[in-house]
Amino acid sequence: MTPATPSPAAPLEVTDKDSAASAKPGAPKGSESRSPGRLAWIRFKRDRTGVISAFVVIFFFVVGILAPLIAKVYGKDPYTTYGMNIPGLLNEFNYPVKPNGGISSDFWFGIEPQLGRDVFTFLLYGIRNSLLIAAAAALLTTLLGVVIGITAGYLGGKTDYFVGRVIDILLAFPQTLFFIAFWPVVMAIFVSPEENTPVWLTVTSLILVMTAFGWASIARLLRGEVLALREREFVEAAKVTGASPARIIFKELLPNLWTPILIQSTLLLPTYVTAEAGLAFLGVGLSDPTPDWGVMIQNGSHYYQDDITFMLFPGLTMVIFVVAFNLLGDSVRDALDPKTKR
Repeated sequence: MTPATPSPAAPLEVTDKDSAASAKPGAPKGSESRSPGRLAWIRFKRDRTGVISAFVVIFFFVVGILAPLIAKVYGKDPYTTYGMNIPGLLNEFNYPVKPNGGISSDFWFGIEPQLGRDVFTFLLYGIRNSLLIAAAAALLTTLLGVVIGITAGYLGGKTDYFVGRVIDILLAFPQTLFFIAFWPVVMAIFVSPEENTPVWLTVTSLILVMTAFGWASIARLLRGEVLALREREFVEAAKVTGASPARIIFKELLPNLWTPILIQSTLLLPTYVTAEAGLAFLGVGLSDPTPDWGVMIQNGSHYYQDDITFMLFPGLTMVIFVVAFNLLGDSVRDALDPKTKR
């Protein structure tokens, strides 16, 4: 009787459990198939401070965008002098009759002394105007800094030397003193001294001047990054294959620069918010009756010894926004840098 021959072994089926077990120990589930952007998003969502800061920043932008709608629902506007039009709101010294700046169910944040404007709607439109100027200036500054920084770093030579000296001059220039000293001169070129300066001209001038003096820092950072990247093997390989400079910049260099660009742009906006408010407080830039954070703080500084309410609301909201945006910038930096542990 012949022994039975063993049947060939059946092929082993690879299951999901087997593939998961073969993954590196301690690695996040599915991390081997996730892109760097998705991994950064996952790290950001785990950062509670960053998520809360993002919600606060989004809330401010939504309030600024919907300021006219909120004011319409609220039933007031930032320009009407309610204290002068409605008897009983201001006393004989033109101060609110009710305590805490006249806060009531009709005027949620009170009314302004002397004129009696509604503080709540004035703050809404102030947030709108301040964020508009700061966001536009930050966007233009980032674009200009990216173009100049990458161009100087990639071309090198005399172009890099000239751009470097311009950056040094701008970084050493006292910007605030320039604004204060030359703002009346600049405005006199476009507007006669007998005429009032249009708001659009003031806003445009602020954005352009802040952009002209703000691009140097981001350009210097990107210039240094490009100087290091242009000597790497993948850039040399692209040159050997005959790639054009534009293709090398957009396909090889720029994808490796998104992290510093994003981080620097998130730090620019709160800087411009405080700079614009400071200029308005000093009387340079937007002025009363145009709603603005700096204008509100300037007006409130006249009455803070008698009632701090008029200075409290604009100052507190601006501090909350700036702190939240700075924390958001830190969280974005930590999410984009996998080596950071916080």
